[in-house]
Amino acid sequence: MIDNLDLAKLDQHDPAEMDKLRDAVGRVGFLRISNTGLSADRIGQVLAAYRDFFRQPDEIKQSVDMAATGANRGWGASRSEQVDPDANPDYKQVFDCGFELPSDSPYAGRGLSVYAPNLWPEGAEMFRDTIQSYYSDACAVAMRILRMIAVSLGREAGSFDAAFDTPMALLRGNYYPQRPDWAGENDFGIAAHTDYGCLTLLATDGTPGLEVRMPNGTWQPVEAAPGQFIINFGEMLEFWTGGEVKATEHRVRGGAAERISVPLFFNPSYDTNVAPPGSGTFIRAGEHLTRRFNETYVHLQATT
Repeated sequence: MIDNLDLAKLDQHDPAEMDKLRDAVGRVGFLRISNTGLSADRIGQVLAAYRDFFRQPDEIKQSVDMAATGANRGWGASRSEQVDPDANPDYKQVFDCGFELPSDSPYAGRGLSVYAPNLWPEGAEMFRDTIQSYYSDACAVAMRILRMIAVSLGREAGSFDAAFDTPMALLRGNYYPQRPDWAGENDFGIAAHTDYGCLTLLATDGTPGLEVRMPNGTWQPVEAAPGQFIINFGEMLEFWTGGEVKATEHRVRGGAAERISVPLFFNPSYDTNVAPPGSGTFIRAGEHLTRRFNETYVHLQATT
């Protein structure tokens, strides 16, 4: 079972909620969460903004095509990603934006693709404002959840805070069209994978599609209406915590209805050491993410 937790209760360290969080973090790798302060109406506005963008003519979307920039900002056409090398490229469109470095940041000028400038269609100020405002608020919610995870692991609530002063946080709009009649066993909206980073905060329009591989090996559908979120954890957080947090495989096959989802991939600053505690090794968070992005984005596969 994938539990639904109350973030306000977690903030208060409610014992029953903390017990559910420990199970979700260490055994299942997925949970749902409510009472975050981000309302259903607010999420509906964000979903509508992405939906309107994806309905724009191709020439508008192509003006911010990430394949032309060599980064992971802007629009990605259908089949622009391949999370599973044994499956066909993913059948969906995406729009990505991320953290904007201030000019005095020590990361500025290093040419790091994970901090690439955002791309916005010309004349789309309302779209930009809606998405950027949500980006900031979603990052704040993700940080609250990560603090409660720290507590569930027996650490200080703020033990992760310093690592997120310049987060490689990526906000994405996904557009999954109806599953086409020609789709075969190797065709997915997104094939089975684990996320690459730390914590994913996922908002959806409520349309079914996401499936999670449960501890017993079966695939379980998981849904969340606007205002409720799905949370999962990536491979970076799994090895950063020495396996105390589980990164769980998931997929979207696609169905009879189109689907919009909005994940925030919440990741630490580039130079953070995310090696397992006590391992005596150094794993730079930004190098790990960059390598995984280069393996996934089709336009970057050709350059590596």
